[in-house]
Amino acid sequence: MSTDIPASRAQRHARGRRAREVAPRSSLAGLGDETRDPLGILAVPNETRVPELVPLRAERMSASPFTFFRGTAALMAADLATSPHSGILVASCGDAHVSNFGFYASPERELVFDLNDFDEAAWAPWEWDLKRLLTSVVIGGRASQRDETVIERACRTAVSAYVRALRTATEASPTERYFAHFAVQSTRGLLDKASRKAIAQAAKQAQRRTTARAVHRLTELDPQGRRRFVETPPTMSAVDDQTRTHVLERFRSFLASVPADVALLFDQYTIADVAQRVVGVGSVGTRCYLVLLEDGDGHTLLMQPKQAGLSVLVEHGGVARPAALQALIEHGGQGARVVAMQHVLQALSDPFLGHVRSANADYYVRQFHDMKGGIDVEELDDAPFVTYAQACAVVLARAHSQSATAGEVVGYIGRGRVVADALPAWSYAYAEVSDADHRAFLRS
Repeated sequence: MSTDIPASRAQRHARGRRAREVAPRSSLAGLGDETRDPLGILAVPNETRVPELVPLRAERMSASPFTFFRGTAALMAADLATSPHSGILVASCGDAHVSNFGFYASPERELVFDLNDFDEAAWAPWEWDLKRLLTSVVIGGRASQRDETVIERACRTAVSAYVRALRTATEASPTERYFAHFAVQSTRGLLDKASRKAIAQAAKQAQRRTTARAVHRLTELDPQGRRRFVETPPTMSAVDDQTRTHVLERFRSFLASVPADVALLFDQYTIADVAQRVVGVGSVGTRCYLVLLEDGDGHTLLMQPKQAGLSVLVEHGGVARPAALQALIEHGGQGARVVAMQHVLQALSDPFLGHVRSANADYYVRQFHDMKGGIDVEELDDAPFVTYAQACAVVLARAHSQSATAGEVVGYIGRGRVVADALPAWSYAYAEVSDADHRAFLRS
C-alpha cells in the first residue's frame, strides 16, 4: 500500500480525457490491418491439450458461428492487440462473451448473477471485454435469426448501461464498490414481464444444479458399496492409476491455498473417486477432473480441479502484467492468477476456491454445480435478449470498477455517445471477421 495521497475522482477523469489525445474515442471502431493466421493461432493451444480430446474441441467449435466464437478468445485477443485501443488498463475477464455470465450460489446460499469464467483473466484495455461482449451479442443474435434492429438495440443499450453503471460505481467509495453485487431476487423488480419470466426460468434451473443432484446423476454404488463415477466417454472418463495418484496429490496440496476454516471442513471428507471431465467449448482438451469427496455418513461434495494456462491477454494480446500479479504467478502458478482475478472481478466467490501447481500443469479448484447456471441467449425472446445484454454490461462495469483506473475510463468515455457508436461498429465488423474464420475452420 502506497503512502502517497491517491488521485481524486476529478484528477482521474482528467487523466482519462487526456488519453483521448493519444487514442481518440472514434478510433476504437477501427479493426487492425495486420495479416494473421487464424488457424495457426487456434492450433497453438492444442499442443498442451489432451490429444484424444482435440477432435471433440473441433467438433464443438464447428457446430455454429456462435460456438466457434466461444472457442476463439485467443484469436480475438490477437486481433484486439493490433486494433487501436484506449491504453487504459483494468482487471479484465478476457473472455466476457454472453455465455460466460450466469447464476451461482453465494456463500449465504443466495442466487446471484455475475461473471463466471476467469480462465483468461488478466489486465487489458477496458474496452476489450466490452468488445467481446458486444460481438457475442451480434453473433448470438444472428444465430437466433433476430432482426438486425433488435441486435443493434441490444448493443447500443448495453454500451449505455455499461457507461451509466461505471460512472455510478466510481461515484461510490472503493469499499462500497467492493461490496456491491447483484442478487437475483432483489433485482427482479427492475425487469419487464418477459425478462422476469426468462430470469425466473433460468434461476429455477440453476437452483436445481446442486451437488446432490450431480452426485445422483454422475455416480453409482459399486459392489463394495463405495460410490464411483459412471463413465460416459468422452465427457466423463475413468483415469489411470498414475493420473489418479497425480490428482490426489495435487488435491491435497490445494488445501494449503484455502482458509483454515475451509481446510478444516475438507479434513472431514475422504476422496472416494476421480474422473476426467470435459467442459465448455474453448476449454475442451484442457486437463479437467472431478473429485468425489465423501464423509463417514455418506454425505458428498464434488470439486473440480481445472488446468490453468497462460492468459490469452498476455500470450496473444501482449498486455504486460502488473508486478504484483507477476509475483503471484511466480509463486503460485497460473491457478493462483485465475483465483486472484476471480476474487477481484466477481462480487461473491466460491468459498472453496483454491489453486495448486505441479511440475506439469497448474490448476485451480472450485465446487462443481453449486447452483451454477446460465441463460441460452438463442432461446430468449427479443425483449429479454436486449435486457440480458444490458445486465451483462452492468455486471462487467461492476467488475471493471474495482480497478483504480476506472475513473480514468469514465473520463475517457465522457457522455458516452462516441463510444456508443464506435464499439458496436467494431463488433459488427469483427462479427464478419469471425464468420469468415469459422468458414475457414470448417474447410480445414
